Amino acid sequence: MARTAAPGIKDAAAIVGIGQTAFAKQLPESEKTLACRAILSALADAGIEPSEVDAFASYTMEETDEVEIAKSIGAGDVTYFSKTGYGGGGSCATIAHLATAVATNQASVGVAWRSRKRGSGPRPWRDTTTQLPTPAQWTRPFGLLRPADEIAMLTRRYMHEYGVTRDHLFNVALACRNRANQNPSAVMYERPLTRDMYMTSRWISEPLCLYDNCLETDGALACVVVSAERARDCRHKPAYIHSAAQGLPAQHHGMVNYWNDDPLTGPSWTTARHLWKQADLTPADIDVAQIYDAFTALIPLSLEGYGFCARGEGGAFTERGALETGGRLPLNTSGGGLSEAYVHGFNLITEGVKQLRGTSTAQVPNASTCLVTAGEGVPTSALLLRS
Repeated sequence: MARTAAPGIKDAAAIVGIGQTAFAKQLPESEKTLACRAILSALADAGIEPSEVDAFASYTMEETDEVEIAKSIGAGDVTYFSKTGYGGGGSCATIAHLATAVATNQASVGVAWRSRKRGSGPRPWRDTTTQLPTPAQWTRPFGLLRPADEIAMLTRRYMHEYGVTRDHLFNVALACRNRANQNPSAVMYERPLTRDMYMTSRWISEPLCLYDNCLETDGALACVVVSAERARDCRHKPAYIHSAAQGLPAQHHGMVNYWNDDPLTGPSWTTARHLWKQADLTPADIDVAQIYDAFTALIPLSLEGYGFCARGEGGAFTERGALETGGRLPLNTSGGGLSEAYVHGFNLITEGVKQLRGTSTAQVPNASTCLVTAGEGVPTSALLLRS
């Protein structure tokens, strides 16, 4: 008996609603309250009633779950729900899972969300004892206590092998801060960054200084995903999900990636191959990018992984204002995790939608294609959005 090929997700679904709370070092509401506010805002933005929601996707690290969220917002019967792992590596995967559910008729209205109180909440990396039963038992005793320490080691190797400098990392921090200075919702709004401030700031984990590290913030965001057909009748211009991918390289270990022959080709390389293979676009077709920036060094590494430049050229790519508005690849136009808010990368997705709608505070003229990436260094995910 002949089999019918399963439909793909290319352009079959779209993000039609986005919502967010305020971002701040401390917000009084609970994570559940923040999540509900962001979700209801996204549904209102799409013009869809909460009772129509039948799918949810979020992170394994999300403290709120679909059972409580569904009851609290007044959702109907839920026919699809999923959670994606690896912290910030799962951000784009939440949208990919909903797009798959919609494209295969498992659901009709999906909501993805992330709510965090990392600014006012506990710092999980301080509790080293809970990490010892994991593979971290081999590294924590030697001082690799936090993601910043692991990425610092990776950055040092990157500098050593390819001549990446602190000025290259500053270019990344400056581009994100300049965009945040245009965004009233950003934590770093109206707080300019200078090279002198950057170069004289305190070390967090050498060679990463204060401004190489993302913010710690409270806040929540959400997106609504429906079919491409329904998207045409929603309130705003749809952001079609053109391609989506996840990536876990063979023999991958973690952010430092000790056991790979080449630690500098991380999960973004695997994800990118699958992402572009399914797409009608190439890196040259991308108008604007929202690249995961928990640490500045992840940007040049990701530029290489996603094919915007050759191996070892990520640092040089940042020169001459390439990441600024009007540059070769305008990047993280809300300020990103470095200067808008750090909500495990979900704000990069909503900013991508704003760019395609034409409503960003740092709008790229006529932007019709956007790459969004999740956390490099951990099993990750990515999206290609188009208008």
